[in-house]
Amino acid sequence: MPIEERGVGTVPEAERTSGPRDLVAILLGSNLCLGVIVFGWLPVSFGLGLRDAVTSVVAGTVAGVAVTAPLALVSLRTATNLSTSSGAFFGVRGRLIGSVVGLLLSLGYTALTLWIGGDVMAGTLARALGLPSGDASHALAYGLLAALTVVGAVFGYRLLLRMSRILCVGMTVLLALGLAAYAPDLTTAAPAHTPYVLGSFWPTWILSAVAAGLSGPIAFITLLGDYTRYISPVRHSPRAVLAATCLGLFAGLLIPQLFGTVTALAARASADYAGPLVEAAPAWYVLPLLLAATAGSVGNAGLMLYSMGLDLDAIVPRAGRTAATVIVAVVATAFVFLGHFAWDARSAMTSFVLLLTAIGTPWAVITLMGHLRCRGRYDADALQVYNRRARGGVYWFRAGWEPRATAAWALGAAVGLLAVSTPFHEGPLIGLTAGVDCSFVLSGLVGGLTYGVLRPRRNRNGADGAPGAAPSRAERAAAGAS
Repeated sequence: MPIEERGVGTVPEAERTSGPRDLVAILLGSNLCLGVIVFGWLPVSFGLGLRDAVTSVVAGTVAGVAVTAPLALVSLRTATNLSTSSGAFFGVRGRLIGSVVGLLLSLGYTALTLWIGGDVMAGTLARALGLPSGDASHALAYGLLAALTVVGAVFGYRLLLRMSRILCVGMTVLLALGLAAYAPDLTTAAPAHTPYVLGSFWPTWILSAVAAGLSGPIAFITLLGDYTRYISPVRHSPRAVLAATCLGLFAGLLIPQLFGTVTALAARASADYAGPLVEAAPAWYVLPLLLAATAGSVGNAGLMLYSMGLDLDAIVPRAGRTAATVIVAVVATAFVFLGHFAWDARSAMTSFVLLLTAIGTPWAVITLMGHLRCRGRYDADALQVYNRRARGGVYWFRAGWEPRATAAWALGAAVGLLAVSTPFHEGPLIGLTAGVDCSFVLSGLVGGLTYGVLRPRRNRNGADGAPGAAPSRAERAAAGAS
């Protein structure tokens, strides 16, 4: 299989051979991994029992999918990734906002997947083979997983899709075996001496819904276009793509997260997840757990790293996708080592997802509003102006930036950061919401309302502040199918 050379350039119609089933496979297979499973542990570490943990995760996931899934339709029309597509609303330079947000999201989740996967890998090898479980073993596990991940990410979309199809089946079997393995020790109450992290039930429940539930779909706000750009709007309707996205996100995130909740309760995991998970595993499940830690982590981190490479390629076009992927892999691995040696797992995870959700949500809302307003009609060639290191085009606006969209995002992100409550930072606006973290709601509302007030009047071609491109045959077919 050849290495994918394409970066964020427009995908030709002849190469758009994927379909909705592939989208479900990649969203399901890549997420059945410990990097997603560990989010099911968060509600338990916050002090919630089985019922409350499940309801918070389900509620957050449903809300997140409702906001995130429609973004898949943007790249269906533009044939490029989402951050580049957002140039239609933020400007061909302003779309760097999406690239940076996507890069940070993917960086954090890649590091998290390698971190938890490496910890479980080192723990299972120590238990099964008697290998030492110190820092050297963890470092070796992190390095091995990172190297395997780079291979998948560098080869690109086609290899990652094949891996996801295999993981759909293989990881489902391994997780089913895991439920049987941990079921005898399952309890419905939070581990002893684990109080509500925010002092009372409802603030803790809402924190769980955001940090464990909503954060999963929000992680895909810039990633979905990496896959749907390979789906043809001529052969597949927007409804089918949207349905596949909803199914893939909902099942792909909820199944592993609920597995994490059940196993965390069974293992009595409060302050840490990987160690108790390995210790509580029956002897017969240690090797399957090792396989799950390795294969699942490579599949998930590979997709995240692939997206990071695209985002860095979009920021620095001269780098090229392959070189950009290797660079971000080194950075992500460095974060893994920092996570193991310097940070508290729960605090680092919670802070990361809340902060990134606060700045990412207004970008997603503005992009969706722009997509609806232009009715899915884009000038695909004009979106690539920055990548060609050129100037001009219908999305040039003011020096490549659309000031109103940029200001709306900045205001929404600022309000979100001022209203966030993490173990490391509490914004001054948290008092207005009775101590409950509603940063993602406030950031999305403020960003969306500001954009609605400031955005330019739609011209007769249906574009925001720029002449709309005449719809192509593919766009006319897609519009007729919607």
